[in-house]
Amino acid sequence: MAKLKVYVKNNQSDVKVPVGIRLLIRRCCQAVLATEHFDRDAEVSVSFVSNQEIRNLNKIYRNKDSVTDVLSFPLLSDGKADVNQETGYVLLGDVVISLETAFKQAHNFGHSLEREVGFLTVHSMLHLLGYDHETSPLDERKMREKEEAVLEKLGIARDISFVTED
Repeated sequence: MAKLKVYVKNNQSDVKVPVGIRLLIRRCCQAVLATEHFDRDAEVSVSFVSNQEIRNLNKIYRNKDSVTDVLSFPLLSDGKADVNQETGYVLLGDVVISLETAFKQAHNFGHSLEREVGFLTVHSMLHLLGYDHETSPLDERKMREKEEAVLEKLGIARDISFVTED
């Protein structure tokens, strides 16, 4: 089995990062790579940022002056990959998540922040591997089916609610 290094960094202070979220992100990344039969050692970076920061990044890189939940910055291009010369690991790219937006979406959808972050991580990992839901309705459907299949394998499928009664 290929090795995976996942670097998780919290660059925001608006939302407390839940205990166990880093492990969940690693599990999500590994599950996507396993599902996609990606058999090379790899690295990925995941950062939590504020709404303001993700808005700035969205404006700079996508020319969209709005807050979004997640951005993906893939390094794979036409099957070619940058490799960390020290480790030999394939550099898949960067995932940037607005934890504030993820928190709001989790509340709106009636599930846990962990489920939302899991979904956003899986979604972004598929982007890092070259999937794009914005190219056509068929590509969107294929990507959504892959997302849900991975989340189901992890036990966090869409129809399962993690909302707890306080």
